[in-house]
Amino acid sequence: MEFDYIIVGAGSAGCVLANRLSRDPGNRVLLLEAGPEDKALSIRMPAACLSNLKSTKHNWAFQGEAEPELDGRQLQHDRGKTLGGSSSINGMCFIRGHALDYEGWRQAGCEGWSYADVLPYFKRMESYSGGADAFRGTEGPLHVQRAEATETLAQAFLEAGSQAGYQRTDDISGYCQEGFGVFDRTVFKGQRWSAARAYLDPARGRKNLTIVTQALVHRLIMSGDRVTGVLYRDQQGALINVMARQEVLLSAGAVGSPHLLLLSGIGPKSHLESMGIAVTADLPGVGQNLQDHPDFVLQFRCLQPVSLWPKTKPWAMAAAGIRWLIAGDGLCASNHFDAVACIRSDAGVEYPDIQLTISPIAVDENWSPLKEHAFQIHVGLMRAHSRGSIELRSDNPADAPRILANYLQDPRDRELMRKGIHWVRELVEQPAFSALKGVEIFPGAACQSEATLDAKLTSHTSSQWHLSCTARMGPATDRLAVVDPQGTVHGVSGLRVVDASIMPFVTNGNTNAPTIMLAEKLSDAILGLSPLAPIDLQVWQSPNPKGAQR
Repeated sequence: MEFDYIIVGAGSAGCVLANRLSRDPGNRVLLLEAGPEDKALSIRMPAACLSNLKSTKHNWAFQGEAEPELDGRQLQHDRGKTLGGSSSINGMCFIRGHALDYEGWRQAGCEGWSYADVLPYFKRMESYSGGADAFRGTEGPLHVQRAEATETLAQAFLEAGSQAGYQRTDDISGYCQEGFGVFDRTVFKGQRWSAARAYLDPARGRKNLTIVTQALVHRLIMSGDRVTGVLYRDQQGALINVMARQEVLLSAGAVGSPHLLLLSGIGPKSHLESMGIAVTADLPGVGQNLQDHPDFVLQFRCLQPVSLWPKTKPWAMAAAGIRWLIAGDGLCASNHFDAVACIRSDAGVEYPDIQLTISPIAVDENWSPLKEHAFQIHVGLMRAHSRGSIELRSDNPADAPRILANYLQDPRDRELMRKGIHWVRELVEQPAFSALKGVEIFPGAACQSEATLDAKLTSHTSSQWHLSCTARMGPATDRLAVVDPQGTVHGVSGLRVVDASIMPFVTNGNTNAPTIMLAEKLSDAILGLSPLAPIDLQVWQSPNPKGAQR
């Protein structure tokens, strides 16, 4: 079999590429996905996102290595294994990141990736229910719903932010990211609007697009330093060679893409040789520079019956499910993340590095609701200093790679997380929470010293599932860069990487929106189209970042 383009991975980026590349009927496009179709009801229902994380049918559920700074705990890394990838099982939170994230990319040698360069692609990809303006688009395939934040706890969270001296922002993905505001979500007419719904479904009828699910790619096929195709195992267990006339595009994600590069002999020479794999390109950066957003949760008893706990009882859940099936609204039509805050951890920090998100229900470590009225606030560290890696476990493509995130390895990350905990505790002492906040269930009011907080961080820090940066973009002069600013792998022709793995630094917020944006942008590069004209707009920044934390 022969195609013009072979896309490996039908996740957020792969769905974008499949749509954009197949719009030209002259391009024959093959999209390979290791997981099944995305037909499960739990994928369509926004409130069912936790059930997707408990199952392995649509979730790789990678088991991480023992984390040295977390007492050897092994965290599960949830990644989508179906059409739409992680956009089919994630929390549906939509946030672009800060403009200075992309200025950082440009300064790292990624020309063409400044905020002015990426903004037109953010606008092109979305249809925002909040309406069009200079920053937002309303004609794209990805429906983005503006939350109403009418629930009591979300309103208290926003009001407490104002009372604590933080500013309110009308649009966390627009002119002003810093402050407290509503949290956009990828939901449309009460259903999850994954990348598969947005990009793949409209393209399925095209005769020049072939979609193959349950196809596990084993390795890239090389001819010298050129990639000419891929070898994959189909649903029946047969090994199939398929060739690419133009390019192979790796969109297998921050875990899958470096895994396939390594299996194909592209990566650090010493590691490949230790695995008995012939080296085709010595690229030391493959699998390195792993970044994530560490997460820590504070839980509080709720003094009023306004949490979601009673609605999680079997009879209530059944009633909500029936309502959703009939009318497409109600409890099941929301991800229940209505409000968010992007704040700076301290004076002297140029732009937000802490994300706070409130949930109107508290859950235990197994994702089961606490059997009482309670709520929780997540502290997410957006610019962690620690770096991890992804390495081969063996040369068997069916063996998951080793994932070591090195959470909190850099002592500065613990300090920043402690500050985040402090700011949450200050927030819930504001008047807006006075009639709502009861005792601190976790980590508990007695947990105040650095030592006791560090012990809780060690035992309970988790992941926000934003693994990224493992095949980072950068110039050829950067020895640890894996791809150039066009996504082309250094020293290898016929191969690009297009997914969250090529981010030089993780963005300030959930990573799904930036991943879709970069696939939109690189689809133009693949097709040889001129990039969209930059949109040079000013964004809000603190007038006194060195002198004040808010």
